[in-house]
Amino acid sequence: MKLDAYGLEAPPPGLYDFSDQIKGGIPGFKKVSDEDVALFHQLGFMVIHNAIDSAAIDSARAALRGLLLRQDTGNIMFEAAVGERYTELPDEERLDSVRKMMPIVDYDARLMTQAENPALLDVIGRIMGEPPVLSQDQAMLKPPRIGREKPWHQDMAYFDFLSETTIVGVWIALDEALPENGCMMVIPGTHHEGPMAHWTRRDWQICDTDVQVCRSVAVPLPPGGCLLFHGLLHHGSPPTRSRRRRWALQFHYRPHSVQALPDSDYRLSVFGNEGADAAC
Repeated sequence: MKLDAYGLEAPPPGLYDFSDQIKGGIPGFKKVSDEDVALFHQLGFMVIHNAIDSAAIDSARAALRGLLLRQDTGNIMFEAAVGERYTELPDEERLDSVRKMMPIVDYDARLMTQAENPALLDVIGRIMGEPPVLSQDQAMLKPPRIGREKPWHQDMAYFDFLSETTIVGVWIALDEALPENGCMMVIPGTHHEGPMAHWTRRDWQICDTDVQVCRSVAVPLPPGGCLLFHGLLHHGSPPTRSRRRRWALQFHYRPHSVQALPDSDYRLSVFGNEGADAAC
């Protein structure tokens, strides 16, 4: 367990604009058409509703609760707002004090089932043009009232792959994700603009003045909804002051033919040398 190094500084006003929101979504993985795949390549993301059913949602929630209470996953990160008392929190308070856990799938078969969902892997394979391989797994747990922002960034800035590699992120909502409790936000088409310099400010992030807020859209999701996004897409999530929990699973997949680079030298040369210890 550890305390988050970031989260006590508020984002500048106007960095998150919720006026444009994605209203619809594809009704399930099996309904994804070739046109939807083509649109993913154009926009850099895809929204799928009913990606997992209520039984799978309940199963994943129970699995995460168990990991949190047993503290038997590899890395549990508490929100900075909790302070040093995080080591002494009672069980129920701990559930709403954690920012993220990683890795998770090797600690509970119910979570591995979500990462190995054949319908999900089929869609990602169609996007990549070859079978996908899981390269990162985590739970993103924005707690009520104190959940910090994840500033605008590109996930490729955290991964040791060539920047032209098609890495696909998968974000599955276990609770309703809304602007007020920190839903995902994206800037369509930015994956075509190449790597951006990242800086250590409120996290390892794109500089606030480089964020194209006027192009951003919010992606509210119902429980069981899913956002697929390209590893170079600019995205982030605002802080929450809501009393509503926002739990989600997040997986990243690489093409089967691609292996991670042996060190971080390439990544730091492309995205910035302040990110040596950055974690997505």
